[in-house]
Parts: sequence; structure tokens; C-alpha cells
Amino acid sequence: MNQTVMVVDDEPDTIDLVRLVLESEGIDVVGANSGPECLEMLDSNRPDAILLDIMMPEMDGWETFHKIKEKDATIPVSMLTVKSQEFDKMLGLHVLKTDDYITKPFGRKELIERTKALLGLKLS
Repeated sequence: MNQTVMVVDDEPDTIDLVRLVLESEGIDVVGANSGPECLEMLDSNRPDAILLDIMMPEMDGWETFHKIKEKDATIPVSMLTVKSQEFDKMLGLHVLKTDDYITKPFGRKELIERTKALLGLKLS
């Protein structure tokens, strides 16, 4: 059975791009367009990992991250964001303890390898 990654981003094109790349590697992708939608989906559809945008309306990625961890602290979460400043990366990785921090734009190989690492899959 394939592992599933939830991509949470208010830009449908980003979800589609990630889906195209990861599904070519046999990883299933489900999309959520907002933090609230992500949290609602978690009640019935627990993914193996989450790729989470930071800058979203309604509920930003930081708040969504906290609520995900309140629901299920075992789901690995990587931020997937344009916020590429060192401060933002350190906040995510060392203060909030996200599992990874990928900046946009990302390369195909980087996305595949880092998502596989997040899922605990063998790297190619």
C-alpha cells in the first residue's frame, strides 16, 4: 500500500505540482486548501506525512502546525513555503520542531528525496 502525503496550500497549482511529482514516485497525495480543511480531513483521513504552507489566509501554517500536533503528535510535518529567511527556517526547525523545512521554489529531486526522508522511505 502506498504512503500518503497531505499537501496543505492555498494555491491549487502548488498542490497539483506536488501531486504530479510525488505520484510519479508511487506516493499518494491528498490536498487541502486551508488549515481548517486540513484539520477537518485529519479526522477521517490520517496521512503518513504533511507538507504545510505557512502563508495562508484564515489560519496560517504555524497555527495549523500546532493544531495538527495537538490532534496527532506522531504525524511528521514539513513546512513547504516561500519564507526562505534563516530566521523563518530556525523558527520552524528549532523552536517549533517541524520535521523539515522546504523552500519554494523547490527542485523535483529535492522534493522527492526530502519527502521520502520524511516518510522514512529508502532514498534512491
